[in-house]
Amino acid sequence: MLIFLARRALLAMLVTLTVLTVSFMLTRLTGDLAIAIAGPQASQADVEIIRKAYGLDRPLLVQFVNWVTDAATGDLGRSFFYQEDVTKLISARLPVTLTLGLTGLSIAILTAIPLGIIAAMREGTLLDRGIMTIAVIGQAMPSFWLGLTLVIIFGLKLQWFPISGVETWQGFVLPGIVLAFSAIPALMRLTRSGMVDALASDYIRTARAKGLSRAAIVLKHALRNAAMPVVAISAVQLGFMLSGSIVIETVFSLHGVGYLGWEAIGKNDFPVVQSVVLFLATVFVVLTLLADLMNAALDPRLRTQ
Repeated sequence: MLIFLARRALLAMLVTLTVLTVSFMLTRLTGDLAIAIAGPQASQADVEIIRKAYGLDRPLLVQFVNWVTDAATGDLGRSFFYQEDVTKLISARLPVTLTLGLTGLSIAILTAIPLGIIAAMREGTLLDRGIMTIAVIGQAMPSFWLGLTLVIIFGLKLQWFPISGVETWQGFVLPGIVLAFSAIPALMRLTRSGMVDALASDYIRTARAKGLSRAAIVLKHALRNAAMPVVAISAVQLGFMLSGSIVIETVFSLHGVGYLGWEAIGKNDFPVVQSVVLFLATVFVVLTLLADLMNAALDPRLRTQ
């Protein structure tokens, strides 16, 4: 188990380092950062002052090493626009993003698991095919389109939910549904396949021979085994939701970490852009690592890989 943990931890560190490198290089490919910060009307003298003040006159490798070293200690730099520490900016926006991600994951689990169970119990029927069709549609539906559709129908026409802001819990409902749609297909298919295998196993036939009720067989015996990989993969789905929150937070004007990144792009606030990309990618890597560990704990065969 220790060897498995060490391998996965090393892989997670390499992925994080790759994200660090890519996010750093992408901001440099947009052009001269000093000119972008100073603005098109700035004089050459002003540009040079800004370049020296932010360390942009140093070699690119030195800038990268300094940024990686600072990021490893929690220092993500200072925002050009807000004139605040980027760490504080992200910390202030984090509760909105986490609440949104957990809301979306809760909706996805509460929807996908029952539908997956029903599809498995009606395997090969019209109901099974209909549920799987819903999964395919949900997988193909663009998040921004679904978000705008829900805003028009439930926000503007019916006025059941607010179309922006999180002053009340209702503000998380529509964006949570949009995020859930991205996770429901995978969770539904995984639940269905696990339930199909479980219902065809020997211990289920034994349970039927003992005269156990159908509800007890499905919920107590079959679901317990089928849900194990679903629980583990939910961590990965949460990572997808948090990393994909930029689009949803922008559509619904939720001032979370994703929306902060969107604002920073429009304001050429490169320290914030780099840090948001790094933060969301790191969260995804950590959650993926946790999912691997959960899968290894549930299935000892994975520990030898």
